[in-house]
Amino acid sequence: MFQALPYEGNRNDQFAAVLEQLKSLIHDEPSSIANLANASALLNSFLPDINWVGFYLFDGTELVLGPFQGLPACIRIPLAKGVCGTAAAERRTIVVDDVHEFPGHIACDAASNSEIVVPLVQGERLIGVLDIDSPLKGRFDQDERQFLEQFAGILTAQL
Repeated sequence: MFQALPYEGNRNDQFAAVLEQLKSLIHDEPSSIANLANASALLNSFLPDINWVGFYLFDGTELVLGPFQGLPACIRIPLAKGVCGTAAAERRTIVVDDVHEFPGHIACDAASNSEIVVPLVQGERLIGVLDIDSPLKGRFDQDERQFLEQFAGILTAQL
């Protein structure tokens, strides 16, 4: 059973606590959908100043909306289009301080001003992406990027 922890101490302590919670939530759970759903709920409860967090899953051709927390979102995103499609195609994390300045940005929520997208990759196989939006410009820093890359790595190993 999940128990919310008080996120106390410095950021590294908080990040470590969330990573432990993730491990506990996905341990021995074979359902990818359940694990992705709980992962998005965990991040939504932990990260302040975000308006959307979730996953797009690669179906062999394009990214398709998966489990998420937030307003209804774009359902399909072609590879190399927008922040999600670009991160997936290039298999690299992309942090965008101002989405309105990103060429080809796909606006699913007009309230979003910054975004981070972390690819989910097993070996050479693209699973999908973790996508997080914020109404604040410049919301995501390098410490959070590293934390989210660790989070994605732990999660991907269980998918």
